[in-house]
Amino acid sequence: MILGTVKEVKNNEFRIGLTPSSVREYVHHRHQVLVESNAGLGAGFTDVEYQAAGAEIVNKAADVWKRSDMIVKVKEPLESEFGYLREGLLLYTYLHLAANEALTHALIESKTQAVVYETIMLPDGSLPCLKPMSEVAGRLSAIEGAKHLEKPFGGSGVLVSGVPGVPGAKAAIIGAGVVGENALKMLVGMGADVTVLDINLNKLTYLDDIYGNRIKTLFSSSDNIEKAVTEADIVIGAVLLPGAKAPKLIKRAYYKNMKPGSVIVDVAIDQGGSTEVSKATYHDNPTYVVDGIIHYTVANMPGAVPRTSTIALNNATLRYGLMIADLGLDIAMNRSEPLKLGVNIYQGNCTCEGVCEAFNLEYVHLG
Repeated sequence: MILGTVKEVKNNEFRIGLTPSSVREYVHHRHQVLVESNAGLGAGFTDVEYQAAGAEIVNKAADVWKRSDMIVKVKEPLESEFGYLREGLLLYTYLHLAANEALTHALIESKTQAVVYETIMLPDGSLPCLKPMSEVAGRLSAIEGAKHLEKPFGGSGVLVSGVPGVPGAKAAIIGAGVVGENALKMLVGMGADVTVLDINLNKLTYLDDIYGNRIKTLFSSSDNIEKAVTEADIVIGAVLLPGAKAPKLIKRAYYKNMKPGSVIVDVAIDQGGSTEVSKATYHDNPTYVVDGIIHYTVANMPGAVPRTSTIALNNATLRYGLMIADLGLDIAMNRSEPLKLGVNIYQGNCTCEGVCEAFNLEYVHLG
């Protein structure tokens, strides 16, 4: 199989789909790998490193798209890349289609096969290819929340840790999945007063056992969310419904009782966001203010630390990528149920229930 990876064109996105180490593995499996020239520089990987791993360096992204059987990316194709989509092409990347109707239709109409990282699911319900970026985003959410509480960034001027004689910030984390757990780890380490909300009582019990009286846990009811949000200096929106739009759990009606200059970090923005006013932002202009509340809603948070993120992502995605390349998509997905769940668009059909529901499309089950 001929695989290709190109420079990401999303605003301030510096990750790349393949590391030189991953290229070496594909080449070892007798595949050909094309890499757009200088595509890895943002993550600290040079063309020389890719060539040493066995890749062919190609000057133009268009040529990589045209010559490849499978494109390995990090983020979804933008509208400027829709023209590269075609029948016979396989796209392996994050897509978050339930929040992107235009891309969904472009993939269906072009009959591009789409295998997405975020819905590859193991029998225990875990998402192995989403996990590393959720870990990065969760840890960054605490850092960004703390930073934007600072007055020069428009915040209320509260130091997360506090100092002797002065209390630290209060934080509310809505969702105790991978993002929420990693945000919790950071915020507790920084000395914040943290409340975690989730509907999974087993998860809350686990966190209570681990952290004891250093945190508070609450069942994620509307009443508890409102109380936690209005008391918080930092709110982390960390709810995930795999393949579907995020629920709008943080209501604008709550804002009137929230602390002026408090910060909402909406990590669920990739799936449409968890507030009623959510809109995606970029690293060069990451926040906006609604009713005195700062919203940090960068849709590619891990892109801020591309070296760490690229390596962590490849550690998780290489296994399934090799399976597709070695066997072809049809055989690979029939041998691997987790991989089959990652197939969102197949032969011009929508094969992910959450995406189909979002845009009222016919759902085709992959038998």
